[in-house]
Amino acid sequence: MPPTAGRRSDFPALRRRRGRSPVHYLDSACMSLVPTPVLRAMEEYYRYYPGCAGRSLHRFSEEVSHRIEAAREGFARFLGTRDPASIVFVRNATEAINLVGRGLSLRRGDRVLVSDQEHNSNLVLWQRLRAERGVGLDVLALPDDGSFDLAALEAALARGVTLVSLFHTSNLDGRSLPVREIVERAHAHGARVLLDGCQAAPHVPVDLARIGADFYALSAHKMLGPTGTGVLAAAPGALDGLAPLIVGGETVEWTTLTDHALRPPPHRFEAGLQNYAGVLGAHAALGYLEAAGRDTLAAHDRRLNERASAALRENDRVHVIGPAEPAARPSILAFTLDGVDPNDAALFLDAGYGVLVRSGRHCVHSWYDRRGLTGNVRASFYLYNDATDVDALVRGVDELLTRTDRPPGPARPAERRAARATRPRRRR
Repeated sequence: MPPTAGRRSDFPALRRRRGRSPVHYLDSACMSLVPTPVLRAMEEYYRYYPGCAGRSLHRFSEEVSHRIEAAREGFARFLGTRDPASIVFVRNATEAINLVGRGLSLRRGDRVLVSDQEHNSNLVLWQRLRAERGVGLDVLALPDDGSFDLAALEAALARGVTLVSLFHTSNLDGRSLPVREIVERAHAHGARVLLDGCQAAPHVPVDLARIGADFYALSAHKMLGPTGTGVLAAAPGALDGLAPLIVGGETVEWTTLTDHALRPPPHRFEAGLQNYAGVLGAHAALGYLEAAGRDTLAAHDRRLNERASAALRENDRVHVIGPAEPAARPSILAFTLDGVDPNDAALFLDAGYGVLVRSGRHCVHSWYDRRGLTGNVRASFYLYNDATDVDALVRGVDELLTRTDRPPGPARPAERRAARATRPRRRR
């Protein structure tokens, strides 16, 4: 059963609609569903105190200002940073990563280390800085079995690295890196560390004071919150040396026609009118996750993944990507199907079984390009999922493979057209 705070009735998108089959939502790694308390918090802002935080002195403005700072305190507690001033509200993790990359004023001679499995948001920026400023970019290869080569990390750091920028948990296959040890070794070599926490923070406890990372980026839309809201969390003092990505209203103490003085962090990084409803919705999402308990949630993810992995592995045309054991990738199950294009598989599962999964290259194009793969299917689990979702996924894959029986091998264009023409049996 899902955690008590994850009951399906709390999520309007999962309510069955007249004439429609049930929805089995297994795409939370892309975007999680939003529970009613989050929707209510956002609506309350627009209904009862739709003011500008930190500007006017009337009651609406005072109320939203108080609630925004309470949200900042909430994220500081949730992430273990201890200091609300270390929390910057941004649109998403992509903006947070860009704020760090641009704000550090990296230049020729500086080097950034990434893995070969990073989301495009943690790769393209560094490629741009290489072209624009001559910043070096080194790539750390990750073994496909989910292990981590600390000796390879040490060798890379020994060549001189300014910033290590890695995922905490992979968007591609669900593996997590030994981030505390990575941070310790990077700091020993004088490098700062930026972690992409989008897939970790929604599922497991994160204690940044213990991990020691300089910067941590996340998106609220992957942790029961609204779109367009994210956080950059920082270690004590780490924000002081960053230049703002955008400047203007709310970022300055004063201006003249010739000069200005920037406000201290975090406000110097939050230019213009903010997404107040989004921040307040994200804060409500934290309360929901804390009620569920992230240790409980992590165990729940693992049980669902174990059930799905065991069933799918009974078919030798299913190939799981990443670590063999579900415990090493609890929130994500990525797999390929011999002879079936992943996009066709996703369409089949939706049309016939109401199973919503992600297909394609999951914004990690570079990983698939080196392997000559067109993509894969990715099922991802969260607190509102249960065994019925897993079983629907397994039944759908079994029928798809039965109806597209052919010798194992990559799907050719003609085979993909044939798969599209195969209509699933409609389930009510």
